[in-house]
Amino acid sequence: MDHILKAIILGLVQGLSEFLPISSSGHLVIMGDILNFNGTNDIAFEVFLHFGTLCSVLIALRREVFNLLYAPYAVWLKKSECAELKEFLRWDLYIILASVPAALVGLIFKEQIENIFSNVLLTYFMLLCTAAMMISTRFISCGQKEFKMGNTFLIGIAQAFAILPGISRSGSTIFTGMLLKMDREKVARFSFLMSLPVIFGATLLKFKDLVDTPPADAEIGGLIAGTVMAFVSGYFAIIWLLDIVKKGKLQIFGYYCLVIAISGIIWKLFA
Repeated sequence: MDHILKAIILGLVQGLSEFLPISSSGHLVIMGDILNFNGTNDIAFEVFLHFGTLCSVLIALRREVFNLLYAPYAVWLKKSECAELKEFLRWDLYIILASVPAALVGLIFKEQIENIFSNVLLTYFMLLCTAAMMISTRFISCGQKEFKMGNTFLIGIAQAFAILPGISRSGSTIFTGMLLKMDREKVARFSFLMSLPVIFGATLLKFKDLVDTPPADAEIGGLIAGTVMAFVSGYFAIIWLLDIVKKGKLQIFGYYCLVIAISGIIWKLFA
């Protein structure tokens, strides 16, 4: 298959699965295995795809991102009494707190995690876990508990587990928030916003390697195509998932993951 077409397909998979509760890392492992996509600069491709999804959050949730950046200045320096800005300032602190577990796991177990990504069969089994979480959301009643340091940190721990390929980051964080009886729509938005430091950190960790091994001229077209597709698909995935969460229909993603996981396990064990 043409290199650019493969890049577009993987960009589409990255953008959709980064935010839909179906595991982006798992789908990239699976699609890379199916397409036999082993480009000469996988590091560059990973960095560019992450950049595309990073931009999709910044655009789709631009109002929230602006308020998160503006809140410290408004509340601490201008002494604003605006309740909304004070809430966003708390969210700034909660996002930092929730990012700590994933950052520690990523830094301490970097080599082990990279080795896990080569195990496609394990990815399918992890997708079963994601399926179980999403299907069970239909049995969890709505809650209205506010964000606090304790429940926010638990959401951060759930995000850390999602470093494993096949465990959805958005799925595990939303599921955890729902178990804690928090407002599902707020948890979904928080999940997207707290993906920013995770995606940025993952990009930054790989950027040094990218500088050491820059992409060849022949690869630039594929990198651009994959990045644009990751951005566009990521943007629409965010909008769609927020609507799905509002309607309480997250289980549809669980059924999808269940079919993919069982099919993949059978294929790997018996094909």
